[in-house]
Amino acid sequence: MGEPAENEHDVGGDEVSTARSMRVAAALARKGGDEFVKPGRLVEVRFVKGQSLSLTSSRLLALMILTAGGDAWQDITHRMRKADIRRGHKGNERIGDMLEELHRTLFAEDDTSWRGKRTTKRFNLIQASWEEVEEVGDGGKETGWIEWQFTPDARRLIQESETYAVMNRQAVLGFRSAYALKLYEEGALRLHRRQPVWKVDMVGLRAALGIDPDKYGDFAQLRRKVLTVAKTEIDQLAHYTVEWQEIRRGRAVTEIEFRFAPKDAPAQIATVDELGRHSTGRKARREDAVEEVVAIESALPRSDAVDSAAVADVLKRVTASLATPESSAGVNAEPWARFPRGKLHFGVTENAAREIGLRHGGGWDVDLIADAYREHMGDRLNTLSGSKLEKSWKGFCEAFLTRRGRPS
Repeated sequence: MGEPAENEHDVGGDEVSTARSMRVAAALARKGGDEFVKPGRLVEVRFVKGQSLSLTSSRLLALMILTAGGDAWQDITHRMRKADIRRGHKGNERIGDMLEELHRTLFAEDDTSWRGKRTTKRFNLIQASWEEVEEVGDGGKETGWIEWQFTPDARRLIQESETYAVMNRQAVLGFRSAYALKLYEEGALRLHRRQPVWKVDMVGLRAALGIDPDKYGDFAQLRRKVLTVAKTEIDQLAHYTVEWQEIRRGRAVTEIEFRFAPKDAPAQIATVDELGRHSTGRKARREDAVEEVVAIESALPRSDAVDSAAVADVLKRVTASLATPESSAGVNAEPWARFPRGKLHFGVTENAAREIGLRHGGGWDVDLIADAYREHMGDRLNTLSGSKLEKSWKGFCEAFLTRRGRPS
């Protein structure tokens, strides 16, 4: 989930005139998967004072950039299925409203006037858009499309961008705070620099994140409502973590220095696993407040008359199972006592691991993935058992597929 090596994405032909960000975007598009590029100049462009994008419109803009890929800089029309947009939104949200919000939102950048004076240039990112009205086909299946064109200013920024942020589609769609999504973009842009730091004053922070000038005037509120919320979501869904330091002049906070650090391998595996899970319960998982659900009924004797002694026996066994880490792995936790040492072909443990490898490994040989997993985990593999081992193995299979793509 990190920044691709440059030599993986060098291309020839008539793309020589495009910036490095577009060459990487084209390479990721050919590779497939959830990773995509947002050009650095688009990440760093700031909102005009008092304006911002809602979370849904921010997601739509990200999907537009993902869909356009390495052609985003060209003066052409791009198109996308409306069903692909709704995958990241509630069904009752109108795509037309999001498009109109993108049309009317102004961005700003520093520029120079015809006299050589410093100026602020204001512009839109979307020049024109088309939304099909008839969008439901036979059998109620959604078939509508949207089309759009980026403005000349947006295409100029895209074409000039030598830096870029590699982002994950599932992470973008998983954020529940627009501020978290914007800070995620800022971090992804800086993560692989020699100094992965973003130092910004309060005016610049508000302009970058789209924080209304009339909101969170007290910094304690801004810290609680914006920064803390953004950090908790990024730490859960991104391939890196974020910390910040508040720089004060007297008692007032005048600047903030954000530091971004890549997650280690186990944490990245946990992130991939989380992105593959349903968003329901994500906040509870983030706060470590997930409740165990135990099917007591299935453990009771099959009889119309259940005596108190039988109920007491079941409750005793249930209570004991909740105290056992392996209990959440399923009715039979034995397969996950330890990871198989040999080939994933024979035995209860091997069959359980093989099934996960086949399901989540994207067609790669499961023994190849298992060897890579053992090498990656090393001595730590001996400390895992039960549900933690099962989730770690599943997450590694998904991460292996993300890194390597599908076998040709």
